Amino acid sequence: MRTGSAGEPGARIGALRAALWLIAAVLAIRQVADVLGTPRGERLIDLETWLGPDGVLHVAGSLYDADRFTGTPFAGLVLKPLASPGEQALGWAWTFGTLGLVVVLGLVAARALPPPVSRRTSLLAAPVAISLLILSLPVRNTLHLGQTSILPVLLVLLGFFAVRGERAGGALIGAGAALQPTMLLFAVLLWCTGRKKAAASTGLTFTACTALAWAAMPADSWAYWVHHLAGAGLGASPDAGTNQSLHGMLLRFGLQGPLETGLFLTLGAAVAHLGLRRAVRCAEDGQLLLAVAVTGCVVVAVSPTTWRHQLLWVLLAVVGRVGSRRCDRYVWPVTVVLVSTLPATMMLPNLPVTQPIRDNVVLLTALAAATAVPFLSRTHPRYRDPIPTEYAEPVPARWSRVPLVPFWRRVVTRPNLLLELLLIRVGYSAYQQVRLAATGGTISGGRATAEHHGEQVHAIERFLSLDVERRFNHLTARTGWLEDFFDFYYTSLHFVVPLAVLAALYARRPAAYRWARSALGFATVLALIGFWAYPLAPPRLMPDLGFIDTVHGVQDFTKPNYGTLTDLTNQYAAMPSLHFGWSLWCGLVVVVLASRWWLKALGLLHPFLTLCAIVGTGNHWVLDAVGGAAVVGAGFGLTHLLSGPRASPPPTARAAAPVSGTPRDAAKDRSPK
Repeated sequence: MRTGSAGEPGARIGALRAALWLIAAVLAIRQVADVLGTPRGERLIDLETWLGPDGVLHVAGSLYDADRFTGTPFAGLVLKPLASPGEQALGWAWTFGTLGLVVVLGLVAARALPPPVSRRTSLLAAPVAISLLILSLPVRNTLHLGQTSILPVLLVLLGFFAVRGERAGGALIGAGAALQPTMLLFAVLLWCTGRKKAAASTGLTFTACTALAWAAMPADSWAYWVHHLAGAGLGASPDAGTNQSLHGMLLRFGLQGPLETGLFLTLGAAVAHLGLRRAVRCAEDGQLLLAVAVTGCVVVAVSPTTWRHQLLWVLLAVVGRVGSRRCDRYVWPVTVVLVSTLPATMMLPNLPVTQPIRDNVVLLTALAAATAVPFLSRTHPRYRDPIPTEYAEPVPARWSRVPLVPFWRRVVTRPNLLLELLLIRVGYSAYQQVRLAATGGTISGGRATAEHHGEQVHAIERFLSLDVERRFNHLTARTGWLEDFFDFYYTSLHFVVPLAVLAALYARRPAAYRWARSALGFATVLALIGFWAYPLAPPRLMPDLGFIDTVHGVQDFTKPNYGTLTDLTNQYAAMPSLHFGWSLWCGLVVVVLASRWWLKALGLLHPFLTLCAIVGTGNHWVLDAVGGAAVVGAGFGLTHLLSGPRASPPPTARAAAPVSGTPRDAAKDRSPK
């Protein structure tokens, strides 16, 4: 019996490790297929600088004539031996070779995790690290562009964590600095942490590699180090959003000339000073991987150009621990993973006020890691034991054959606000992307299929005597104040009211917030499935039925996109109606949780007015609202099925809130007897 019980956890860990490696393998295969399936001329774009007319690597003239190659002359010298294979063979070798480097990088990073991470945990962390690397924007850009940016990162990690002997480690780091000169900052980290032989070896190796490239390619070396000021002037658009360095940010702010140069040097020196001091403290604390990642974030900020494929250091900063509460512990890693794997437009809305942050979000994350994020020391009492999260008492499953999800416990404390905002924004961006991708033209035959489904819905409504849309739509169009009211209600309150309800729940009812938010998420996911499975033309886009589009105006039905309307959103995402579904969710939450009768009445009024608005403006069928109600009901049902009934506030919170009596009575209760 003991042997079986002891072997059971090991078997579970082995199965989990196999599943994680399977996920990493699937992601790698998908990435290889994506790269190799891209048409020639659209992949390995930067590597094509080297391709000659015969399909082999061949460089005529300077490396820097075409403004494509932005590496050092030593990087060009490293690539020159690849002049023999043909283009197709080079593409395969480059893709699989890059993925091999990613695997080694993930293994080294997982093995370098600081205590209390055990060897068994590091074996589980390795496939997770490799999966995150494959999903990250730097690796995906490296594979498509044909860049060497993974190699210097790997050389630095090998120099710090894999090789024995300070001189050998320093030589690897120096070779990485020869590929990206600002990595010489790692020599400062080595020197300040007592590894002076490694620091000297780094400098000597960098000098030797640079001298070798200068001897072999003097013209290109002069162009890079002198004419372009160590690569500062390379690249067609140094002010482009892909240049996530301080120099690129200042250029995007419109600064130029000596003022920009002086400000860049001043800010760069300050970031280097603060970041390296922090890195030294992390290394002395036993968090050497975090120290290396922080130094890499400094490199990202102070390099004249830090293109998107050179930003892996930001992802490695995920190893830092932040926050004393367990619910706060996930904010930093989630932020880093999202910044490293998703476009900035998915994290911040496309508004003028957010543009400075959105255009520099990776740089700001690197600066935060280098100078501001309060990483916990290993000696901090909350480093290993964060303040636990409060949970409601477990409840039995609703049906014995459908058990509750064991890890989905009912949290009763308020979640971290930043984490919630990030997840809500990213979730909504994913919803927008999927909804736009589910247009009829790409899924089920386009406009004809959507109109055919519209005829089906209209026929069902006529059979059930529910076809009131046209009469109510024309009544709305004939009545000026009614049209203005419903147009405003349709366009303005769809997002405002749900966000207001979520904000009120977060502030006043944190336990109910999680319950309501989960139900809303499930309902939205189910609605997306409906958009994919049943593209449906709304009444206003049915040309033979005579509906009036009061919101968008008269549509040109002779054009497949109705005057660019479907370029912006999926006009066939009508079934189910999330306009009505989200409003019904708001109404149900208010009715269940509100204590005053007039709030409950307002909660019921909102979905009724939304139903009138979506029908009166010609944007939905009545059955669309039925579908919206169905997915909302399913959302609440799934939440109850998986986690049990809505949780109550913790006893401490209820005890702290006075139920009756006056302050004088309370004072009497506290007085000594």
